[in-house]
Amino acid sequence: MNEEVRLTAWVRGHVQGVGFRWFTRAKALELGGISGFALNLADGRVQVVAEGTRAGCEKLLNWLREGDTPGRVDGVTEIWDTPRGIYDGFAIR
Repeated sequence: MNEEVRLTAWVRGHVQGVGFRWFTRAKALELGGISGFALNLADGRVQVVAEGTRAGCEKLLNWLREGDTPGRVDGVTEIWDTPRGIYDGFAIR
């Protein structure tokens, strides 16, 4: 579970204009050791890219799916990959 991974998740629902990216950043910082970003997409989804331990990224993914997020999450699609190591902290884009 300490393997370093890259998670890319696309969150569908009412997730723009409600502070979703800010809360996602706060959760990533709370979990610690997660870098990446949250980005509003033109189609209304939010893209979350997170790099860190598999355990930390899985906790973030579970929070995206079932946590106390602002707005309304209708679904999350994710892919897993090897980390690129290019992020410094967790940004809102």
